Amino acid sequence: MSMYGRSRVKVPASTANLGPGFDTLGMALSLYAWIEMEESAETEFHLYGDEMAGVAKDKSNLLYQVAQMVFSEAGVAVPELSITMYSDIPLTRGLGSSASAIVGGMAAANAMIGSPLSNAKLFDMATALEKHPDNVGASLFGGIITAVWDGEHADYIRIEPPEELEILVVIPEFELSTTKARGVLPSQITVGDAVHNISRTSLLTAALAAGRLDLIGRAMQDRLHQPYRAPLVPGMEKLLVEATGHGALGIALSGAGPTLLCMVDRQESRKPELELFLKQTMEEHGIPARTCWLPPSSSGVAVEQIETNQMQNRSFLDMIKGEKQL
Repeated sequence: MSMYGRSRVKVPASTANLGPGFDTLGMALSLYAWIEMEESAETEFHLYGDEMAGVAKDKSNLLYQVAQMVFSEAGVAVPELSITMYSDIPLTRGLGSSASAIVGGMAAANAMIGSPLSNAKLFDMATALEKHPDNVGASLFGGIITAVWDGEHADYIRIEPPEELEILVVIPEFELSTTKARGVLPSQITVGDAVHNISRTSLLTAALAAGRLDLIGRAMQDRLHQPYRAPLVPGMEKLLVEATGHGALGIALSGAGPTLLCMVDRQESRKPELELFLKQTMEEHGIPARTCWLPPSSSGVAVEQIETNQMQNRSFLDMIKGEKQL
């Protein structure tokens, strides 16, 4: 008989950097993964959704690995797990797929054993694994996150996204690993480039907190990573220069890419024009791509524990369909 009940979590995707805030700024987006976890006689995986193709179904799976980290930290042993996951978050596209898996897996494992670890502890553990706090912080706490990491502890402030802010992403149909995207970055930068980014990160954070959408375009300029990563994403240089002329408040590479993200005023009349511009620019460079409107998600990871004697009859996929209102 199992000692623990079943846990269920819903975790949002995220975007990081927002232009100048390299490894510092993150935002949760309304694109989700759902995970269920429970003790089992043997470890098994049930993975659903087009984005799960190729994901490991053995104990090398990231969800299993992070669950064991939580159990170890909490001083319990649950070596065999049944893990079920459905995700709409595309892998290695710059929308925080690994961060959502880390946060979702840790939160599910923690809930399964009665939530002995605080969110602050999970944040430190997730950041240590991901090496930067922006994506994991956004997926954990929701909204907009500004955070710092000293190698052991992450401090953060959460900002509620401005009501008038909408997000449009263009997702190229190719993968770009974070390792490759980091590999093109210079090991040293000039003082001028450092000041450029520090000032704009400060302005962008303040503008988002104050709802000053008029300042976002100038505040999203970056010199630390986007110029070096642009050759990895055909069409990116044109998009960075011209998107604001088609209705975007500002545009940036989402995380390590290749997805690009536009901040847009909800009242903007040129939304269809902007969407067409993003698609056509990618097409000009021979890159199939899709666009998607993703409102910022004010909610971070949502967790529930389902006691064994309260198991719901409704299947996992039926539950998700209900939430997505399919």
